[in-house]
Amino acid sequence: MDIAGATALVTGANRGIGRGFTEELLERGARRVYATARRPELIDTSDPRVVPLHLDLLDEQSVHAAAEAAPDVTLLVNNAGITTGADLLTSGLDEIRQDLETHLFGTLRVIRAFAPVLAAHSGGAIVNVLSVLSWVATPEGSGFYSVAKAAEWNMTNGVRVELAGQRTLVQGVHLGAADTDMTAGREAPKISPADVARAGLDGVQAGAIEVLADAPSRYVKAALAGDPAALYGAAR
Repeated sequence: MDIAGATALVTGANRGIGRGFTEELLERGARRVYATARRPELIDTSDPRVVPLHLDLLDEQSVHAAAEAAPDVTLLVNNAGITTGADLLTSGLDEIRQDLETHLFGTLRVIRAFAPVLAAHSGGAIVNVLSVLSWVATPEGSGFYSVAKAAEWNMTNGVRVELAGQRTLVQGVHLGAADTDMTAGREAPKISPADVARAGLDGVQAGAIEVLADAPSRYVKAALAGDPAALYGAAR
């Protein structure tokens, strides 16, 4: 799929990885980018190709309104998310559900709304921004975030199968920590949002269904084929 001339919609586009995707899409010649957020007034509209839209993953009405407002989308980038830091054993269940409602059901809600739009434009492509925590849990408060991202990962795989008939490319992008507000104050190697966007869009142009954007994601993916003690030795 060519990015030049494409019409994209990016969720969570007001900052971080979402903003990185928006900027990279514009750099590659996208015709229009619908940049969505719960607070669209925070979107940078200095480029006339950027169209801000309100979209809240937990509000089905806002999702369908966005799909109606953007009937020409050929590329959907699902980036919006949260991290509550909820622990599996000690946090309240309502807090835990918020992670799952956002990353699994919220992302799926957007895909369901835009699948017919993509079908009307020869299939197009969907990019889901996932995480190395789709495959491994860590002791640094990743608890239910890991569970939610694992669910989103396999949902991505399932949606890929169901949308194959309409020729929609469904891609998962995995990364470790990105240099965003979400990881501020965390001491760890961090990939830049721009590099995540470049890797994801390179993958779209190449027809790749999975992108490992950095060294941590490549290491953990490779380790899944071996003894899990390599990842959880300290937790045994």
